[in-house]
Amino acid sequence: MKIPSTQGAKDRPPFTTSGRNVSLAVVLVMLSGCTFSDLKPLSHMLQPSEVNETLANSGIKLSEASWPAENWWSSFKDPQLDELMHEALANNPTLRSAAARVHQASALEAIQGAQLFPDVSASMSVTRERFSSNGTTPAPAKGTWQNVHQGTLNVGYELDFWGKNRSSVEAAVGRRKALEVDERAASLILSSSIVQTYITLQNVYEQIDVAQALLNQQEQIEELTKKRFVAELGTEIDIKQSQAALPASRANIAALKESIELNQNKLASLLGKGPDRGRTITRPHLESSDSVVMPSNIPAELIGHRPDVVAQRWRVEASGHEIDVAKARFYPDVNLTAFIGLQSLAFDTFNDRSSRILGVAPAISLPIFEGGRLRGNLDAQDATYDLAVENYNQTVIDALRDIADQLSSLRWLKERLAQQNEAVATAVAAADLVDKRYAAGLATYLQVLATQNATLVEKRQLVDLQSRALSLQANLSRALGGGYRPELPMTANANSTVADKS
Repeated sequence: MKIPSTQGAKDRPPFTTSGRNVSLAVVLVMLSGCTFSDLKPLSHMLQPSEVNETLANSGIKLSEASWPAENWWSSFKDPQLDELMHEALANNPTLRSAAARVHQASALEAIQGAQLFPDVSASMSVTRERFSSNGTTPAPAKGTWQNVHQGTLNVGYELDFWGKNRSSVEAAVGRRKALEVDERAASLILSSSIVQTYITLQNVYEQIDVAQALLNQQEQIEELTKKRFVAELGTEIDIKQSQAALPASRANIAALKESIELNQNKLASLLGKGPDRGRTITRPHLESSDSVVMPSNIPAELIGHRPDVVAQRWRVEASGHEIDVAKARFYPDVNLTAFIGLQSLAFDTFNDRSSRILGVAPAISLPIFEGGRLRGNLDAQDATYDLAVENYNQTVIDALRDIADQLSSLRWLKERLAQQNEAVATAVAAADLVDKRYAAGLATYLQVLATQNATLVEKRQLVDLQSRALSLQANLSRALGGGYRPELPMTANANSTVADKS
């Protein structure tokens, strides 16, 4: 019988089995990728071209360099407001809470980043052990009690072939960036609240001016009525009528003074201080600007100026990387562990060269059957991404509406102010005429009261409109981002994120 030649076996490469295993692993990887190819996000981010109404018909002058400055409130030219803002931004608990959330996110990012590096540890042990008489331990240790001395340096590393760990880090970066921008948004909300409260405080002071002027006039009329009575040109009824309006006017002034203290308390709270700090806040002296200038390309540049829009953009970015993490879980995990050290039964030979030990242990784990857990996780991440995108889209739409609202109000307020100034001038002229006629005995006190009330109503409306003009200017600065200049995600196209990779 012919004996088969072994020459072919000798010439065969020694790692044929390993080559087959590698080929099998490649096939398994390809099959893994096929198990989720039908899962992908459904939403897409709005582009400037989709919301490209230019606002050119707003009646507001457009400019290339009119985005608000970071200290936008300084345009009101009130040193006390500047001081309050500086104090609030340094002490407000809400801002400190936002900063703490950023700190927490940075720490979590560092934890995720640690996955990209090897895990190195050292261990030392002394074990009292009885070796089996029937095991693999050779004599003389066989069947005896011995002390096993061992010291090793251990290294573990996950080979991130599929980018799972890198994507986890990028997702953590996105979450941290979003919280950083949230902190800036909280600062903008705080500064806007302070300015609006400060404007309200000024409005109340101006209302007191109007009410006090009316009270002074009523007291003068009371004095004049008494003199007319003494001169037998009037009756006691006229005196009572002139005195009847005084308590109501004084009560109105008291209510306005209460409002001053309440607004001072609110400002103190926004500063992160107690009510006593509010009592030190004096009357505001805000200046209103007659001209309002708008950026020329709001839809295209809005993403770079509104903190709320930028924060949502970072959340979309983070969700996209979470999808990559979920996809990578379908592929094999490849881990490499190794150790080197010393081991000896006798301590006096522990440091001998012959006591050296070392080992390398590569490990590959591939999910075969997990009941749909991985597909469910990827599907959930796709839905989370869709949610983040739609939140972003809604934030952009709300931001554009916010700006449009301020522009519409500013445009029509200008006309209302002109009409109201004319109404006040007419009411004041009529009141002066009636006062003179009353002093000459040609008009009744009821006519005086009627013209006074008409003048008061018109002046109050004028003060309110002037206060609204200041408020709208502040709102427009807030709506345009309050001088925010962010770091944006490094994505060339706003709708092209890592989640769009097939």
